[in-house]
Amino acid sequence: MPYQASRRTLLTAAAVAAVTAAGAVTAAVGPSRTPGGPAPHGPVPDDGRPGDRPPGRAPGRPRETMARMSLAELVGQLFVSRAYGHSATDPAPEDAERNQALFGVRTAAELVARYHLGGIVYFGWAHNTRTPHQIAELSAGLQKAAADSGAGIPLLLSTDQEHGAVARVGKPATLLPGAMALGAMAPESGGAAAEARRAARVAGAELAAMGIRHNYAPVADVNVDPANPVIGVRSFGADPRAVAALVAAQVRGYQGAGVAATVKHFPGHGDTGTDSHVGLPLMKHTRAQWEELDEPPFRAAVEAGVDVVMTAHIVFPALDPSGDPATLSRPIVTGILRERLGFRGVVVTDALDMAGVRQKYGDDRVPVLALKAGCDQLLNPPDLGLAHRSVLAAVESGELTRARIEESVLRILELKARRGLFGEVTAPAPASAGAAVDAAVGIPAHLAAADEIAGRTTTLLANAAKLLPLDPAARPLLLVTGSDPVSPTGTTGPPTAVLARELSALGCRATALPPARAVAAAPGNAAVLVCTYNVPEGASPQRDLVTELLATGVPVVLVAIRNPYDPARLPSCAAELATYTWTDVELRAAARVLTGALRPTGRLPVPVPGRYPLGHGLTY
Repeated sequence: MPYQASRRTLLTAAAVAAVTAAGAVTAAVGPSRTPGGPAPHGPVPDDGRPGDRPPGRAPGRPRETMARMSLAELVGQLFVSRAYGHSATDPAPEDAERNQALFGVRTAAELVARYHLGGIVYFGWAHNTRTPHQIAELSAGLQKAAADSGAGIPLLLSTDQEHGAVARVGKPATLLPGAMALGAMAPESGGAAAEARRAARVAGAELAAMGIRHNYAPVADVNVDPANPVIGVRSFGADPRAVAALVAAQVRGYQGAGVAATVKHFPGHGDTGTDSHVGLPLMKHTRAQWEELDEPPFRAAVEAGVDVVMTAHIVFPALDPSGDPATLSRPIVTGILRERLGFRGVVVTDALDMAGVRQKYGDDRVPVLALKAGCDQLLNPPDLGLAHRSVLAAVESGELTRARIEESVLRILELKARRGLFGEVTAPAPASAGAAVDAAVGIPAHLAAADEIAGRTTTLLANAAKLLPLDPAARPLLLVTGSDPVSPTGTTGPPTAVLARELSALGCRATALPPARAVAAAPGNAAVLVCTYNVPEGASPQRDLVTELLATGVPVVLVAIRNPYDPARLPSCAAELATYTWTDVELRAAARVLTGALRPTGRLPVPVPGRYPLGHGLTY
């Protein structure tokens, strides 16, 4: 009879969240090591003493548990799937229809039971993430479904909460600066790594309170291509040593809060000209260039004890001349990640519904080849039923052995144990999921931390004739215009409107207008602030707008709200700033810098070719 983990011996999402909320918010957590390394894998106190759980030991005796599991249950643990709906058992009708069409079930709970899933990944577009309370209830419902079915093994619930440009959980959760913004914190001011770790600890505490124990962050790619269409500001920067330090800091921050960190995208996606969501990128680095530029952040993450490494759907001929994407490459996953870097944790594929991994092989072969390469978790296959059947068939035919499946399942179970998903509940029931959310998510201390960290990231690139800071006491008339991209999850409005609002709150008279009306309205203003977003090379509407505004004679302040490379593709302006993200917290910091309420200290974490060197940044 399969091992059954009763609800009394399974820490549900709500129970885990309550434990985290009580201690992870303010606790400073020290480094951890890989399982079997010099020190136990998991939280380590600041005094350097190891934690109390030895490496490689999970409550529930994972090897004995696996011996009692059916092959279908073992294979199910390898999969992390999407599921539609905001509730485990009561989705909206349209979400139930999507689940039925894709999976043959109506609810996420039924999906977990049918396939004995090891995890569920949350997406906003799948209607999983509405509010923190709803997410916590969804997590608890999914954990109950896992406890009551199959082998009773808890789920590893995951999401992409990188912050900045990529976030699945929005307000009222705390939204923090993204990776490149954190990379702009000036090293000479001290504490950049500590602040990056602090940001991850805050983010991790809030995720844990919602039952999410696995985050697909931080990004370890070194962005050395200004035209990179998929990484860009998701990277900490272009200096591999600086990126390595910040990656290791965030690993410790997330895992100190009880959330498995994931470094991605191995072996490095920072110098590619194709988005692996829509095509198969080619990495042209030599082996020596990889060792110099791409390897250091991943090595630092392994040494910091990262729980999970995510593979990239990129072809890297210098590391594997076969033409297979890295996700399916045994020389890369096993030969380099496992053997060269010594990584002993869980390897998760990037999403298997992405075009980059589907161009050479069919959806039935990709999961099998990923396991043969050395991957453990199979993330979001486009056809879960087909993928599950294909792995089962590969075992039955002898292409994969049960021992190979158990190797990955053991890593997954030990990861779940390290992150508190197994355990004895001997005390009275802990606080409810809602109470845990209230204690940790979007609390004043976290919001204040986000503002403090963001205040160290805004980078002043140019300040001709010392136009800045603007004097709010003089009540300057300001016009804000430019690009208004789709706002990231949970922001409160278009970037131009948010920036105008924040400037007005500081005493300025700021008005936001669309570009079509801005040129005519510019005369009479003390300055025009132009928000730019991913300006392309050559002619563009954004370039035309800046040129026309300069011709009015009104001082123009360029605010690059995403890529700091924008100034190189535009005429020089009286003042230029980089915010790296267009979220509320970064635009609020920019407003404070513009008005002198905050002294700029940010430094470029990437060079802006033809305009500014790496590390450039002005102050008042």
